[in-house]
Amino acid sequence: MSDSADDETPMLGMDLPEMAPQPSSGPYRVLARKYRPQTFAELIGQDAMVRTLGNAIARDRLAHAFLMTGVRGVGKTSTARLIAKALNCIGPDGQGGPTIDPCGVCEPCRAITEGRHIDVIEMDAASNTGVDDVREIIEAVRYAAVSARYKIYIIDEVHMLSRNAFNALLKTLEEPPPHVKFLFATTEVNKVPVTVLSRCQRFDLRRITPDMLFAHFSSILQKEGVEAEAPAIWLIANAAEGSVRDGLSILDQAIAHADLDGGGTIAAAQVRVMLGLSDRSSIAQLMATILEGDAGAAIDLARAQYALGIEPVAMVRGLMDLTHAITLAKVSRHDDPALAEADRERIGDWAKKLGFAPLNRLWQLLLKGHDEVLRATNPLEHLEMLLLRVIYAASMPDPGELAKLLEKGGVPAMPLAAPAAPAAQESMAVEPVAVVEAAATESADTPASALTVAQIHQLLESTGNHRLAVDVYDHLRIITLEPGNLVFAPVAGLGASFARDLGDALLAQTGSRWQVREGEGEGRPSLGNIRAAALADNDARIRELPVVKAALAAFPDARLVDGADNRHKSNP
Repeated sequence: MSDSADDETPMLGMDLPEMAPQPSSGPYRVLARKYRPQTFAELIGQDAMVRTLGNAIARDRLAHAFLMTGVRGVGKTSTARLIAKALNCIGPDGQGGPTIDPCGVCEPCRAITEGRHIDVIEMDAASNTGVDDVREIIEAVRYAAVSARYKIYIIDEVHMLSRNAFNALLKTLEEPPPHVKFLFATTEVNKVPVTVLSRCQRFDLRRITPDMLFAHFSSILQKEGVEAEAPAIWLIANAAEGSVRDGLSILDQAIAHADLDGGGTIAAAQVRVMLGLSDRSSIAQLMATILEGDAGAAIDLARAQYALGIEPVAMVRGLMDLTHAITLAKVSRHDDPALAEADRERIGDWAKKLGFAPLNRLWQLLLKGHDEVLRATNPLEHLEMLLLRVIYAASMPDPGELAKLLEKGGVPAMPLAAPAAPAAQESMAVEPVAVVEAAATESADTPASALTVAQIHQLLESTGNHRLAVDVYDHLRIITLEPGNLVFAPVAGLGASFARDLGDALLAQTGSRWQVREGEGEGRPSLGNIRAAALADNDARIRELPVVKAALAAFPDARLVDGADNRHKSNP
């Protein structure tokens, strides 16, 4: 018997799976659940709310209904559970009262933490939206709590309740029994009726800043025994967008990603690949090609990134982030801890070289292109067209820069004066009408009392004789113009009664009789002819500018537009 027993003992010992000890921690819990705040001290970023609740509990001025609102993952449901524990905690000795620091060891605290307390009822309004679900609450609030100090109803996503359900809850919510507290949580407070909001004490939970998230994640990684590069943690903190839960989910994924790679350390490059973010160095190279105007290199870089799995919209976002960083660097407000020293220097160099106007145009082009690429059926094609648009439009000087360039003599000046004008050269700011008036002025031996053609035109305009003023401006070619005597060249555009009508108009305005007649010869050019020649000459000079030549080459369909005020010329 003993021999057989001895023989059987080693055989039992070989059954290792049955004899191996099971982990005491049980199944793996994700970080978002494992590190859910259990005390108000662990609730990060909500100091104002914690202070308000602490003072209310200390002064015994507790509201009957609380509403927590904020973006996803900032601790709304966790706060509701903490309030439930704070109100029902009895302390380790069983003699405690409501406190902002629940002990976590008494039966009510442990039961609420484990979600099994009979007097703390959690309800998901997304799946219990009807008036019948609310009617059950109304019926139950009449009964006192079974074992706790307060009966607490936690309603998550309360904005999902139907209109009738909200109406049914209003009376009970306004005057609940003294042993009942309502705790609501929602991400869309604008969908909660104002009648409900007015009956609740509202707490707006703020987004968690990247600095707080970085410190929180670093602490969790230390507890988990996982090493990580600081830029990697910053990337995760920024990707969380103010949500602790989202950040912990990304951190969970990053830990798994690092382990699978065999290094065991969370690296920034791995996090970028995991999140689908474009590589900073590649985006910097793409930005450099854009600023240099190298369209071919920009297209090649974009296609190479696309072949590596980077989405076109991610590349546009990367360019937008870089443009934003450069702009902030110009005002000394850029501080991204995730950046390497080389990237900081590169952004600083660009900030010194680029002005606010080109950066603003670049931002606007990328912002508009982002929506186009996001909605495109073929995002890569839209990205390539966007890059070409940015290259040829963002680097063009604005009117202010062009004016400064002209003042410094960077390009030749462009006088508007026509050859028939006086010798004085005019700048770009000279109005064409001034040139016309100067060209139409009589010679120095003309008496001071004599009228010029331009003055005759203005005189007719001021008296409302628009038809005759237009004829003078467009067709009147002067042969002789003396006081009381006007001889003009025959022009087909002038009617048979032009001489008589102009003489009568001059008599009425000057009080002197004028002899207006048609003579022989071509006469001097009309006011309209002088202005047209001046504009044509100015147009030719503008087109010779290097900047304008480059613009017309980049945009073949572009045309020069005369923005001058034409008030001096009336419509017929």
